[in-house]
Amino acid sequence: MPREIKLNLPLADDLFTTQKERDDIKREKVIEIHISEIDGFPNHPFQVRMDAEMQAMADSIKAMGIQTPAVVRKKEDGRYELVSGHRRKMACTLAGLETLPCIVRQMTRDEAIIAMVDSNLQREVILPSEKAKSYKMKLDAMKRQGSRTDLTSTPVAGKLRGKETAELIGEPSGDSKDQVRRFIRLNDLIPELQEAVDAWATGDKTQPQMAMRPAVELSYLPKEEQQVLYDSIETEACTPSHIQAMKIRKFSEEGRLNEDVISSILQEEKPNQVEQFKMPRDRISRFFAPDTPTQKIEETIIKALELYRQRERNRDAR
Repeated sequence: MPREIKLNLPLADDLFTTQKERDDIKREKVIEIHISEIDGFPNHPFQVRMDAEMQAMADSIKAMGIQTPAVVRKKEDGRYELVSGHRRKMACTLAGLETLPCIVRQMTRDEAIIAMVDSNLQREVILPSEKAKSYKMKLDAMKRQGSRTDLTSTPVAGKLRGKETAELIGEPSGDSKDQVRRFIRLNDLIPELQEAVDAWATGDKTQPQMAMRPAVELSYLPKEEQQVLYDSIETEACTPSHIQAMKIRKFSEEGRLNEDVISSILQEEKPNQVEQFKMPRDRISRFFAPDTPTQKIEETIIKALELYRQRERNRDAR
Protein backbone atom coordinates (compact mmCIF):
# COMPACT_ATOMS: atom_id res chain seq x y z
CA MET A 1 0.00 0.00 0.00
CA PRO A 2 1.56 3.29 -1.05
CA ARG A 3 2.60 5.56 1.83
CA GLU A 4 1.29 9.14 1.86
CA ILE A 5 4.06 11.67 1.87
CA LYS A 6 3.29 15.20 3.09
CA LEU A 7 5.36 17.94 1.53
CA ASN A 8 5.38 21.52 2.82
CA LEU A 9 5.10 23.12 -0.58
CA PRO A 10 4.73 26.90 -0.86
CA LEU A 11 1.38 28.35 -1.89
CA ALA A 12 0.98 29.73 -5.39
CA ASP A 13 0.69 33.24 -4.00
CA ASP A 14 4.01 32.78 -2.21
CA LEU A 15 5.66 31.65 -5.44
CA PHE A 16 4.53 34.58 -7.54
CA THR A 17 4.55 37.48 -5.05
CA THR A 18 7.24 39.14 -2.99
CA GLN A 19 7.19 39.35 0.80
CA LYS A 20 6.58 43.11 0.52
CA GLU A 21 3.55 42.52 -1.69
CA ARG A 22 2.17 39.96 0.73
CA ASP A 23 2.69 42.37 3.64
CA ASP A 24 0.94 45.12 1.69
CA ILE A 25 -2.06 42.86 1.14
CA LYS A 26 -2.36 42.32 4.88
CA ARG A 27 -1.90 46.02 5.62
CA GLU A 28 -4.93 48.32 5.25
CA LYS A 29 -4.78 50.48 2.16
CA VAL A 30 -6.51 53.71 1.25
CA ILE A 31 -8.27 53.45 -2.09
CA GLU A 32 -10.42 55.86 -4.04
CA ILE A 33 -14.02 54.62 -4.38
CA HIS A 34 -16.65 56.29 -6.53
CA ILE A 35 -19.22 57.96 -4.27
CA SER A 36 -22.07 56.39 -6.24
CA GLU A 37 -20.85 52.94 -5.11
CA ILE A 38 -21.00 53.79 -1.38
CA ASP A 39 -24.22 53.29 0.56
CA GLY A 40 -24.97 54.85 3.92
CA PHE A 41 -25.06 52.75 7.08
CA PRO A 42 -28.51 51.18 7.67
CA ASN A 43 -30.51 53.06 10.33
CA HIS A 44 -27.65 55.49 10.83
CA PRO A 45 -28.60 57.30 14.07
CA PHE A 46 -26.54 60.45 13.53
CA GLN A 47 -27.92 63.29 11.45
CA VAL A 48 -25.86 64.67 8.59
CA ARG A 49 -26.78 68.34 8.75
CA MET A 50 -26.45 70.77 5.88
CA ASP A 51 -25.20 73.67 8.02
CA ALA A 52 -22.41 76.23 8.04
CA GLU A 53 -19.95 73.67 9.42
CA MET A 54 -20.74 71.31 6.55
CA GLN A 55 -20.15 74.08 4.02
CA ALA A 56 -16.85 74.92 5.71
CA MET A 57 -15.82 71.26 5.47
CA ALA A 58 -16.71 71.19 1.78
CA ASP A 59 -14.63 74.33 1.17
CA SER A 60 -11.68 72.81 3.03
CA ILE A 61 -11.92 69.57 1.05
CA LYS A 62 -12.10 71.49 -2.21
CA ALA A 63 -8.89 73.31 -1.27
CA MET A 64 -6.89 70.59 0.51
CA GLY A 65 -8.64 67.27 -0.16
CA ILE A 66 -9.63 64.62 2.38
CA GLN A 67 -7.13 64.31 5.22
CA THR A 68 -8.77 61.33 6.99
CA PRO A 69 -10.12 58.49 4.84
CA ALA A 70 -13.58 57.03 5.46
CA VAL A 71 -14.03 53.43 6.58
CA VAL A 72 -16.24 51.09 4.53
CA ARG A 73 -17.05 47.40 4.41
CA LYS A 74 -17.69 45.34 1.27
CA LYS A 75 -21.30 44.20 0.80
CA GLU A 76 -22.41 40.92 -0.71
CA ASP A 77 -23.70 42.71 -3.83
CA GLY A 78 -20.27 44.20 -4.51
CA ARG A 79 -21.15 47.70 -3.30
CA TYR A 80 -19.67 49.37 -0.22
CA GLU A 81 -21.30 50.29 3.09
CA LEU A 82 -20.10 53.40 4.90
CA VAL A 83 -19.06 52.74 8.50
CA SER A 84 -17.51 56.11 9.33
CA GLY A 85 -17.34 59.23 7.19
CA HIS A 86 -20.95 60.17 6.42
CA ARG A 87 -20.22 63.89 6.81
CA ARG A 88 -17.07 63.58 4.70
CA LYS A 89 -19.05 61.86 1.97
CA MET A 90 -21.60 64.70 1.82
CA ALA A 91 -18.83 67.31 1.94
CA CYS A 92 -17.10 65.61 -1.00
CA THR A 93 -20.35 65.71 -2.97
CA LEU A 94 -20.75 69.43 -2.17
CA ALA A 95 -17.15 70.00 -3.21
CA GLY A 96 -17.85 68.38 -6.58
CA LEU A 97 -15.62 65.34 -6.04
CA GLU A 98 -16.60 62.00 -7.55
CA THR A 99 -14.53 59.69 -5.34
CA LEU A 100 -13.93 59.28 -1.61
CA PRO A 101 -10.67 57.93 -0.15
CA CYS A 102 -11.61 54.89 1.92
CA ILE A 103 -10.18 52.04 3.94
CA VAL A 104 -11.99 48.81 3.10
CA ARG A 105 -12.17 46.83 6.32
CA GLN A 106 -13.44 43.29 6.82
CA MET A 107 -16.04 43.53 9.56
CA THR A 108 -19.07 41.62 10.75
CA ARG A 109 -22.37 43.46 11.01
CA ASP A 110 -22.00 43.84 14.79
CA GLU A 111 -18.37 44.93 14.55
CA ALA A 112 -19.44 47.55 12.02
CA ILE A 113 -22.21 48.83 14.30
CA ILE A 114 -19.83 49.26 17.23
CA ALA A 115 -17.21 50.96 15.04
CA MET A 116 -19.84 53.25 13.50
CA VAL A 117 -21.15 54.33 16.92
CA ASP A 118 -17.73 54.88 18.47
CA SER A 119 -16.41 56.91 15.53
CA ASN A 120 -19.44 59.22 15.48
CA LEU A 121 -19.36 59.82 19.23
CA GLN A 122 -16.32 62.02 18.60
CA ARG A 123 -18.52 64.68 17.00
CA GLU A 124 -18.68 68.04 18.76
CA VAL A 125 -22.48 68.29 18.62
CA ILE A 126 -24.56 65.18 19.34
CA LEU A 127 -28.27 65.34 20.12
CA PRO A 128 -29.65 63.27 23.02
CA SER A 129 -31.89 61.38 20.59
CA GLU A 130 -28.82 60.48 18.49
CA LYS A 131 -26.99 59.13 21.52
CA ALA A 132 -30.10 57.24 22.57
CA LYS A 133 -30.39 55.43 19.24
CA SER A 134 -26.65 54.81 18.87
CA TYR A 135 -26.20 53.47 22.40
CA LYS A 136 -29.14 51.11 21.87
CA MET A 137 -27.63 49.87 18.60
CA LYS A 138 -24.28 49.29 20.30
CA LEU A 139 -25.96 47.52 23.22
CA ASP A 140 -27.81 45.15 20.88
CA ALA A 141 -24.61 44.45 18.94
CA MET A 142 -22.71 43.68 22.14
CA LYS A 143 -25.56 41.44 23.25
CA ARG A 144 -25.36 39.46 20.03
CA GLN A 145 -21.60 39.15 20.55
CA GLY A 146 -22.27 37.53 23.90
CA SER A 147 -21.54 40.51 26.17
CA ARG A 148 -23.49 41.07 29.39
CA THR A 149 -26.32 43.59 29.01
CA ASP A 150 -27.30 44.33 32.60
CA LEU A 151 -28.16 47.97 31.95
CA THR A 152 -31.23 47.90 34.14
CA SER A 153 -29.73 45.94 37.01
CA THR A 154 -27.97 47.07 40.16
CA PRO A 155 -24.40 48.41 39.89
CA VAL A 156 -22.90 45.29 41.53
CA ALA A 157 -24.22 42.93 38.88
CA GLY A 158 -23.02 41.91 35.43
CA LYS A 159 -19.34 42.79 35.17
CA LEU A 160 -17.38 42.41 31.96
CA ARG A 161 -13.60 42.51 32.36
CA GLY A 162 -14.20 44.39 35.61
CA LYS A 163 -16.61 46.86 34.01
CA GLU A 164 -20.34 46.99 33.42
CA THR A 165 -21.65 46.94 29.87
CA ALA A 166 -22.94 50.47 30.39
CA GLU A 167 -19.42 51.66 31.23
CA LEU A 168 -18.02 50.05 28.09
CA ILE A 169 -20.68 51.66 25.92
CA GLY A 170 -20.09 55.15 27.30
CA GLU A 171 -16.29 55.08 27.43
CA PRO A 172 -15.62 56.63 23.97
CA SER A 173 -17.76 59.69 24.79
CA GLY A 174 -17.02 59.90 28.52
CA ASP A 175 -20.62 59.20 29.61
CA SER A 176 -21.05 57.45 32.94
CA LYS A 177 -22.89 54.15 33.17
CA ASP A 178 -25.91 55.91 34.72
CA GLN A 179 -25.97 58.46 31.91
CA VAL A 180 -25.81 55.67 29.32
CA ARG A 181 -28.85 54.04 30.94
CA ARG A 182 -30.74 57.35 30.81
CA PHE A 183 -29.93 57.86 27.14
CA ILE A 184 -31.11 54.35 26.26
CA ARG A 185 -34.41 55.00 28.09
CA LEU A 186 -35.09 57.92 25.70
CA ASN A 187 -35.77 55.37 22.96
CA ASP A 188 -39.07 54.62 24.72
CA LEU A 189 -40.32 58.20 24.24
CA ILE A 190 -42.59 59.22 21.40
CA PRO A 191 -40.80 61.34 18.73
CA GLU A 192 -42.38 64.60 19.96
CA LEU A 193 -40.95 64.15 23.45
CA GLN A 194 -37.56 63.13 22.06
CA GLU A 195 -37.55 66.37 20.09
CA ALA A 196 -38.34 68.28 23.30
CA VAL A 197 -35.23 66.78 24.92
CA ASP A 198 -33.17 67.72 21.85
CA ALA A 199 -34.56 71.26 22.06
CA TRP A 200 -33.54 71.46 25.71
CA ALA A 201 -30.01 70.32 24.86
CA THR A 202 -29.59 72.83 22.02
CA GLY A 203 -31.49 75.71 23.64
CA ASP A 204 -34.05 75.77 20.81
CA LYS A 205 -36.88 77.95 22.11
CA THR A 206 -39.08 77.50 19.06
CA GLN A 207 -40.52 74.29 20.52
CA PRO A 208 -41.14 72.72 23.95
CA GLN A 209 -38.00 71.95 25.95
CA MET A 210 -37.70 69.11 28.44
CA ALA A 211 -34.71 68.16 30.59
CA MET A 212 -33.18 64.70 30.64
CA ARG A 213 -34.26 63.53 34.10
CA PRO A 214 -38.02 64.15 33.69
CA ALA A 215 -37.83 62.66 30.19
CA VAL A 216 -36.44 59.43 31.62
CA GLU A 217 -39.34 59.22 34.11
CA LEU A 218 -41.87 59.80 31.34
CA SER A 219 -40.30 57.10 29.15
CA TYR A 220 -42.04 54.53 31.37
CA LEU A 221 -45.49 55.81 30.33
CA PRO A 222 -47.40 53.91 27.62
CA LYS A 223 -47.19 55.64 24.24
CA GLU A 224 -50.88 56.64 24.39
CA GLU A 225 -50.38 58.47 27.69
CA GLN A 226 -47.22 60.11 26.36
CA GLN A 227 -49.25 61.53 23.47
CA VAL A 228 -51.89 62.89 25.89
CA LEU A 229 -49.08 64.40 27.94
CA TYR A 230 -47.53 66.09 24.92
CA ASP A 231 -50.89 67.56 23.91
CA SER A 232 -51.19 68.98 27.44
CA ILE A 233 -47.64 70.35 27.22
CA GLU A 234 -48.61 72.29 24.12
CA THR A 235 -51.86 73.50 25.71
CA GLU A 236 -50.26 74.58 29.00
CA ALA A 237 -47.11 75.89 27.25
CA CYS A 238 -44.84 74.21 29.80
CA THR A 239 -43.03 70.93 30.39
CA PRO A 240 -42.89 68.96 33.65
CA SER A 241 -40.08 69.26 36.17
CA HIS A 242 -38.40 66.12 37.48
CA ILE A 243 -40.71 66.03 40.53
CA GLN A 244 -43.79 66.56 38.36
CA ALA A 245 -42.66 63.81 35.98
CA MET A 246 -42.30 61.45 38.94
CA LYS A 247 -45.88 62.29 39.97
CA ILE A 248 -47.15 61.66 36.45
CA ARG A 249 -45.36 58.31 36.32
CA LYS A 250 -46.82 57.32 39.72
CA PHE A 251 -50.38 58.15 38.61
CA SER A 252 -49.77 56.14 35.43
CA GLU A 253 -48.54 53.09 37.34
CA GLU A 254 -51.62 53.32 39.56
CA GLY A 255 -53.91 53.48 36.51
CA ARG A 256 -55.20 56.93 37.49
CA LEU A 257 -53.53 59.11 34.85
CA ASN A 258 -55.77 61.14 32.53
CA GLU A 259 -55.79 64.52 30.83
CA ASP A 260 -57.21 66.35 33.88
CA VAL A 261 -54.57 64.90 36.19
CA ILE A 262 -51.78 65.84 33.77
CA SER A 263 -53.09 69.41 33.41
CA SER A 264 -53.38 69.76 37.18
CA ILE A 265 -49.78 68.65 37.70
CA LEU A 266 -48.43 70.87 34.94
CA GLN A 267 -50.19 73.90 36.42
CA GLU A 268 -48.35 73.50 39.71
CA GLU A 269 -45.88 76.32 40.20
CA LYS A 270 -42.25 75.30 39.82
CA PRO A 271 -40.02 77.29 42.21
CA ASN A 272 -37.22 77.48 39.66
CA GLN A 273 -39.47 78.22 36.70
CA VAL A 274 -41.44 81.26 37.93
CA GLU A 275 -41.70 83.62 35.00
CA GLN A 276 -39.21 86.46 35.21
CA PHE A 277 -40.06 89.98 34.10
CA LYS A 278 -37.14 91.73 32.47
CA MET A 279 -36.77 95.27 31.21
CA PRO A 280 -33.84 96.68 29.25
CA ARG A 281 -31.81 98.87 31.60
CA ASP A 282 -31.44 101.63 29.03
CA ARG A 283 -35.21 102.26 29.23
CA ILE A 284 -35.00 103.25 32.92
CA SER A 285 -31.38 104.46 33.17
CA ARG A 286 -32.44 108.13 32.99
CA PHE A 287 -34.24 107.77 36.32
CA PHE A 288 -31.19 106.51 38.24
CA ALA A 289 -27.56 107.37 38.75
CA PRO A 290 -25.18 105.28 36.62
CA ASP A 291 -23.76 103.43 39.63
CA THR A 292 -27.10 102.54 41.24
CA PRO A 293 -27.15 98.84 42.25
CA THR A 294 -29.72 96.61 40.53
CA GLN A 295 -31.36 95.69 43.84
CA LYS A 296 -31.82 99.38 44.67
CA ILE A 297 -33.42 99.98 41.26
CA GLU A 298 -35.84 97.07 41.81
CA GLU A 299 -36.81 98.33 45.28
CA THR A 300 -37.42 101.84 43.97
CA ILE A 301 -39.59 100.57 41.09
CA ILE A 302 -41.66 98.42 43.49
CA LYS A 303 -42.22 101.40 45.81
CA ALA A 304 -43.20 103.58 42.86
CA LEU A 305 -45.71 100.98 41.68
CA GLU A 306 -47.17 100.67 45.19
CA LEU A 307 -47.62 104.45 45.35
CA TYR A 308 -49.21 104.42 41.91
CA ARG A 309 -51.63 101.65 42.89
CA GLN A 310 -52.58 103.49 46.10
CA ARG A 311 -53.23 106.68 44.14
CA GLU A 312 -55.45 104.82 41.70
CA ARG A 313 -57.44 103.30 44.54
CA ASN A 314 -57.93 106.67 46.19
CA ARG A 315 -59.13 108.14 42.92
CA ASP A 316 -61.61 105.30 42.39
CA ALA A 317 -62.98 105.81 45.93
CA ARG A 318 -63.94 109.44 45.26
